[in-house]
Amino acid sequence: MSDLRATRLEKARALEAHGHLPYAFSYAPTERAADLQREHADLPKGEENPRQVCLAGRILTRRVMGKLAFFTLADESGTIQLYIDRASLLEAHPDQPDGFAQLTTLTDIGDWLGVEGTLRRTDRGELSVKVSDWRMLSKALQPLPDKWHGLADVEKRYRQRHLDLIVSPQTRDTFRKRAQLVSGLRRWLDERGFLEIETPVLQTQAGGADARPFETHHNALDLPLTLRIATELHLKRLVVGGFERVYELGRIFRNEGVSTRHNPEFTSVEIYQAYADYQTMMELTEQLIASVTETVCGSSTITYQGTPIAFAPPWRKETMHDLVREATGLDFNAWTRRQDAAEAMRQAGLEVPDTADSVGRLLVEAFEQRVETTLVQPTFVIDYPVETSPLARAHRSKPGLVERFELFIAGRETANAFSELIDPVDQRRRLEHQQERRHAGDPEAQSVDEDFLAALEVGMPPTGGLGIGIDRLAMLLTDSPSIRDVIAFPLLRPELQKDNVVAEEAT
Repeated sequence: MSDLRATRLEKARALEAHGHLPYAFSYAPTERAADLQREHADLPKGEENPRQVCLAGRILTRRVMGKLAFFTLADESGTIQLYIDRASLLEAHPDQPDGFAQLTTLTDIGDWLGVEGTLRRTDRGELSVKVSDWRMLSKALQPLPDKWHGLADVEKRYRQRHLDLIVSPQTRDTFRKRAQLVSGLRRWLDERGFLEIETPVLQTQAGGADARPFETHHNALDLPLTLRIATELHLKRLVVGGFERVYELGRIFRNEGVSTRHNPEFTSVEIYQAYADYQTMMELTEQLIASVTETVCGSSTITYQGTPIAFAPPWRKETMHDLVREATGLDFNAWTRRQDAAEAMRQAGLEVPDTADSVGRLLVEAFEQRVETTLVQPTFVIDYPVETSPLARAHRSKPGLVERFELFIAGRETANAFSELIDPVDQRRRLEHQQERRHAGDPEAQSVDEDFLAALEVGMPPTGGLGIGIDRLAMLLTDSPSIRDVIAFPLLRPELQKDNVVAEEAT
């Protein structure tokens, strides 16, 4: 046990000996710090307001100066100073002559405290609660990080998020805005007749995206299961069943790497609207994201990492072919053979991975290498190759393409949408081709889902589908450079394992 922790434990025992529970059962504050600061902003220096207030929070700073002490108390809304005068405490509680000494010697930075008193503006202009009564709510046994430097180690901020939240108002504001984003998005959809219906996280067969699933096992049923990689296939079953507007906002799990844009556990919303197509979903996407941006940020224009981004519709719309041609000079419409497109890419200085086994897949590679990061303002990239979009409907006028768009903002994909493929025969053919890729060694390729195909054969109306990455949208609206900044508890390698890896790498 550290000396500091032992000292704080002794203080907890001393509090108990003096009749103060070190860990209270409850408390009933009636005010919040920010409200008091706002409501009494005009209280002159040196004057008091006789109104009795009661609030609770964590001690962030302490200064004891003889018979006076000044604490900073923080609740969720903000901070306020406590003005602790020995004479005032004694006057309020003449039966407790040691009240001031107990408060100033048995409390520490980090403790949770409940206080009552009147309001006073000090001669230095600080609005303060002149304490007449106090109660220990929770004794902290460990110190807080230095209030001036916070958590300088970025990974430690993610690993010990509770400390990050205590010392960083910016972190608290990020998660407050994320909560506003989620509630605003749900409210917008609910007001337009969309129903949120939950679908299974545990599935017998992963589908709805090109991704590698996490695998688990149900002991009682002796059944291998996967965590869902998308909500798509179950939400489409709901449309088959007669729901015309459905969505689900929830967690998705993909067994993939970690980066500033990827976390294996993330949040998305998928939205399906009967009798709609991908053009309809473009309009919905513009209106929805512009609305929640106004809700969260108070404006349809934000600044992300120093760059202004305007969300007011309409947004730019370009085909993938046109964007690649503009960036590279390559016209992928000119080739039908993979080797011809591959040679042209090499001559243009582009990489040609072996896994890109068709002209369409090479087009997507060229887009990702030369175009994606340049799309800063909201841009709909439309009309994707059919071989990269197994769940999207074939384009009504462009052979070899599908009616699909992805939304790019600040160089990142933020949304993905289709005119949904509702022809069960074509869907089976596409999934069988995916399954062939899977058998050939692609762990992210989809397989044939017979239950989903059986549902499609009952008949699904024309439908538009849309998926939006909540974490990436939250990054934009909170000006956060990493996805870990907007996930309260991102996945991290255990510290012991991380230290072992570092040691192995060093040798």
